[in-house]
Amino acid sequence: MSRIETVNPQRERWLQVGRRAVWRVAGGLLVLWAVATLTFFALRLMPGDPVLAILGGPSGNPSPETIAEATREYGLDKPLAVQYALYLGRLVQGDLGVSYSQHLPVTRVLAEQSWATLQLTFTSLVLAWLLVLLLTVLTVGRQRWVAKVASFAETVSAAVPHFWLGLVLLAVFAFGLRWFPPAGSDGWRTLVLPSVALAVPLAGFIAQVTRESLELTLEQPFVLTARTRGLSETAVRFKHALRHAVLPGISLSGWAIGALISGAVVVEVIFSRKGLGRQLYQAVQAQDLPLTIGISLTVAAVYVLANILVDLLHLWVDPRQQGKTA
Repeated sequence: MSRIETVNPQRERWLQVGRRAVWRVAGGLLVLWAVATLTFFALRLMPGDPVLAILGGPSGNPSPETIAEATREYGLDKPLAVQYALYLGRLVQGDLGVSYSQHLPVTRVLAEQSWATLQLTFTSLVLAWLLVLLLTVLTVGRQRWVAKVASFAETVSAAVPHFWLGLVLLAVFAFGLRWFPPAGSDGWRTLVLPSVALAVPLAGFIAQVTRESLELTLEQPFVLTARTRGLSETAVRFKHALRHAVLPGISLSGWAIGALISGAVVVEVIFSRKGLGRQLYQAVQAQDLPLTIGISLTVAAVYVLANILVDLLHLWVDPRQQGKTA
């Protein structure tokens, strides 16, 4: 007599989450290898002698003996393929090397600079989502002119370059009104203008997607049912419609974190903030291979981790994954 096996929906859902996370991690390792490889060869193919960069540049006037010694010490006299293989071996062991320009372990530089960039990135992401909710939930389905003005603001915001907005914010709020400091990384006031410069373009882009999704959601039968129960329009939007409408925006949040970190390169330079973006800019200029690859791998790892977390958040927020319709 055969037994009838019952399927536990919750268990199946968590198994699905686990499988997806494993594939994401495997894909993330492939991304890290690709980033390390492309960065290695891109810097090696750049014009200029990396040995001179190690020794402080041509202005240092190193002797031929010093150049030859540094070439042997850093393994730059070996074929490029051998250098690449040795570097990958060190990366696998967790050895990111020593910065050519700062003469410090790359791990120490990353530890000192990462928090400032992560703080700026996640503050900007939270601010962007607050702007998204403000622009969409409060204007979708309202008077036509209100929706048009909000939609126009979203389009303009999405098209504004980070550097231009950063310079405008500096001119108006730092040098003009003197409300916020123009540079630095100490205190919350130094975080305001850089966060706004990063958040506004991102908010415009995500708001466009969320607006369209919310408009479609408000036309669904379950929303009409909620209204017939006597719920207020605010309750309908926040308790029922919003949970469905934000799913496309949540899916974009993993990409958004990568975009924010890349935008931080420009913003940190403009506002003279410490962080990985500014360090990456200086490392590329100095042909500092270990530091450039270390920062690139850190950014790629954050991007991969963010996408895994976004996947999990999407499964948690999506009512369809929980057997709900509203």
